Amino acid sequence: MDIINSIEHEQLKSSIPHIKIGDTVRVHQRIKEGNRQRIQVFEGIVIKEQNGGLNSTFTVRRISYGVGVEKTFLMHSPLIEKIEVIRVGKVRRAKLYYLRDRVGKAAKTRENIGANLHREDIIIKEEVPGESEEAENAENTQDIATEADVKAAEVVENEEVKEAEAAEEVKAEEAPKAEEDKKEDAE
Repeated sequence: MDIINSIEHEQLKSSIPHIKIGDTVRVHQRIKEGNRQRIQVFEGIVIKEQNGGLNSTFTVRRISYGVGVEKTFLMHSPLIEKIEVIRVGKVRRAKLYYLRDRVGKAAKTRENIGANLHREDIIIKEEVPGESEEAENAENTQDIATEADVKAAEVVENEEVKEAEAAEEVKAEEAPKAEEDKKEDAE
């Protein structure tokens, strides 16, 4: 069981936004279409939240062109760029399924006027100082390696250019000799 927990712990985001049921949120999700990537924004009311470690999810509902649309997001998904809290809702329920039957203004939650929109993110895991130094050292060695590769590529290019210039000089020297040989043959 420890192996599974350790693997899950690696996949967790270091901090997640503090969202509650009834909040109006704007979720920025990365969408991949073919070889292009873009950010799609989905704004709506959080009607459900399920905790489950790595598998924790939240469901956002919005009305789009008169049709209710619900989308469930994984909290720790790498595809979610960021989550913004637009409004803080005032609700007294854990699940807001009753909003599915409501239409128009009735499908909204009351706003908590005095609420603080800029809540602190929830820190899931803290970085160990030794690990960050090792990561920086690894990145520095990669940078050094890539710099060496670039220099080696430049040296190879310079040699190729010199060889091409030498070949052109040889051709330039041989061209007049070939013309003289042709004149002699013609005579």
